[in-house]
Amino acid sequence: MSVIYILITVSIVVAVVFLIAFIKAVKSGQYDDDYTPSVRMLFDDELKKSSSKIIEVEKQKSI
Repeated sequence: MSVIYILITVSIVVAVVFLIAFIKAVKSGQYDDDYTPSVRMLFDDELKKSSSKIIEVEKQKSI
């Protein structure tokens, strides 16, 4: 029975260590996305053109 107490204690300590490491990584900017905004800028015009085409097609259907 004492082995269970040791395993539970060790697992809680490991979980706390991983939680601290995760919080430290988030605060240091490890998960910041620097790539997507630059790519979004390149495809922004295509998205606007395709949405305007969809609106034109919908207008023609309603006529």
